[in-house]
Amino acid sequence: MIIDTHAHLDVDDYKEDLPEVISRAKKAGVDKIFIPSIDLSSAYSVMELCKQYPFYCYPMIGLHPEEVKANYIAVLSNMKSFLKQQIDNKKENNIKVIAIGEVGLDFYWSREFEKEQIIVFEEMMKWSIETKLPLMIHCRKAQNEMINQMKPYIKELPGGVFHCFTGNTKEAENFLQFEKFSIGIGGVSTFKSSHLREDLPATVPLDRLVLETDSPYMAPVPLRGSRNESSYIIKVLEVLSDAYNVCKEDIAKITNKNVKRIFPLAFMA
Repeated sequence: MIIDTHAHLDVDDYKEDLPEVISRAKKAGVDKIFIPSIDLSSAYSVMELCKQYPFYCYPMIGLHPEEVKANYIAVLSNMKSFLKQQIDNKKENNIKVIAIGEVGLDFYWSREFEKEQIIVFEEMMKWSIETKLPLMIHCRKAQNEMINQMKPYIKELPGGVFHCFTGNTKEAENFLQFEKFSIGIGGVSTFKSSHLREDLPATVPLDRLVLETDSPYMAPVPLRGSRNESSYIIKVLEVLSDAYNVCKEDIAKITNKNVKRIFPLAFMA
């Protein structure tokens, strides 16, 4: 069994066939799917989706850096109230928020709200420490800024995942200094242009990896260009098995153990 630690199944791409997508994931051996929110609206939609698939889909609540705008203070206030409500009601609806995410820094397209992103990420780290929930981190063209911002909290943060890693050995080493964090690997590892198949075994031990799809984005080869879905995580598993020269069953066992260590609430009845 495999765990997809990052899939946006609440988006409109799955509006017409979500039950079939879930069914294909189960048939492929996907045991759990973690669903991140990106803004206040998706925090509600993620929770509703996870109520439809309890003990299979697990919610994360956070403000994505690309969604940080001038109104971030009001958004954070409303999102924190919603998060507290979900944590307080977890026994009532059996749906446990398992992480703060998807959060981080992204300066790829624009630095218009750079200061606001930094303020929001600081707040997200504080939420993580307060709630003891791990972070699901998005980082794009902002690694140095992110690492410098995280260092003061390195001992307090409960852990998390640097999601959608596409970097080189040096960038991997910089993330690995955060010992309670793992690196999320998805479909990019299958792309012909990717160096991950060489760089990961040279730098990252298997006990620091988790698997993800980031559905509906970045479908793996040979499905690249199509809508991604959780069942396609098998392709990522196969590529990592070849890269590390470790059988697929052992890759699954090791990465699942990593997920259980980082996201313990997803494994509690």
